[in-house]
Amino acid sequence: MHFRAGKKAQGTLSLCDPIDGEGDGGLTLNDVMADPFQLDDAYEVKEEVAQLCREVKKLSERECLVLVLRYGLGGRAPLTQQEVAARLHISRSYISRIEKKAIGLVRERMRGASGVSQRH
Repeated sequence: MHFRAGKKAQGTLSLCDPIDGEGDGGLTLNDVMADPFQLDDAYEVKEEVAQLCREVKKLSERECLVLVLRYGLGGRAPLTQQEVAARLHISRSYISRIEKKAIGLVRERMRGASGVSQRH
């Protein structure tokens, strides 16, 4: 009887069994398997980034450019308001106003897309 029970379990793996052959303290399946919660979090972040990009593209050309330059979107290095102002040949205070308005629009649209009601 014991022989049969051992034979059935022979092809079974435990998540705690070592996979590098070093016995206790070695690398286990549990160590190398992806955590589904981390995968879900990564997916949510990817979706939020994709939604953010879609919303930024809906802005006016100037608002979009200001956010792209200020926050380094699209793999660019982020710039200060003064640097953006110099590039666009407008004042830093105007960059600040454009940025504030654009962020407000994106935030409002993203909240609306996620179904979150806005209460003050």
